[in-house]
Amino acid sequence: MAISIMDIVGRVSHNCDIMFRVIDIREVNGKKIAILYGEDFRLVADAPYDDLVPMSQQDQMRIAKKFQSLEEQSYQLFRQEVNLLQNRQEYETTEGYSKPNNYFQIPGKVLHLDGDPSYLKKCLTLYEKIGIPVTGIHCNEKEMSTKIGQLIEYYRPDILVITGHDAYTKTKGNKSDINAYRHSKHFVQTVREARKKVPHLDQLVIFAGACQSHFESLIHAGANFASSPSRVNIHALDPVYIVAKISFTPFMERINVWDVLRNTLTGEKGLGGIETRGVLRTGMPYSGESNH
Repeated sequence: MAISIMDIVGRVSHNCDIMFRVIDIREVNGKKIAILYGEDFRLVADAPYDDLVPMSQQDQMRIAKKFQSLEEQSYQLFRQEVNLLQNRQEYETTEGYSKPNNYFQIPGKVLHLDGDPSYLKKCLTLYEKIGIPVTGIHCNEKEMSTKIGQLIEYYRPDILVITGHDAYTKTKGNKSDINAYRHSKHFVQTVREARKKVPHLDQLVIFAGACQSHFESLIHAGANFASSPSRVNIHALDPVYIVAKISFTPFMERINVWDVLRNTLTGEKGLGGIETRGVLRTGMPYSGESNH
């Protein structure tokens, strides 16, 4: 069966373990090569055309159902954690419920740059569901570093997400060589440009990286959280859970790294970071009116 651009496929050599979208089909040294983007993981891969098989609707639904179950479980755990944070904040703000519940909260604003429009859409849906103010921008990974400074000046975010697709290729070098990664060097340069605008780690909290990204370089460049310590794949929605935890943690509190990672879909093998302050701010009185 012929395979075309935008078809959903699996790789026979990998037992069709991941669903991919075909983004491009090229001829290299007389052989057809497909460029693939993961449907659920932030992974980009090259594959021989004859290694691909179309995923049936039944297989797509089976895999999608599995991930939907994981996503729902992760969301419910996160909601429980946010509810606990909010209950504690209410107790402290009202001095043990002895004063009127007359306050408001301002969660951190997020600027999310994503190299994949499909993933960006999924992330924006989850941000909205959780209740986080966000601006999402689709931007090619190679162009992010030239645009980030102006975007920070315009949107003035509390939290910045720099993500898209990435992959480590063994034939290009060892895991310590950033040139062996498809987009890690672009993410690193974007983090550096962002830190030129806002150097302080707690004034702008940065998450950067995608599947198999060069974690150490991203942290050294100035990211608070990054992927991927063990060079594994990360789920498309993992950046949202990380920044959501930061957005709903009061700015006077320090966030333990494990507390951020435990409700993600990938965990500490795919994600890591450094101690960081939250960005939620509480004010009063609450007037009940909204300004648009």
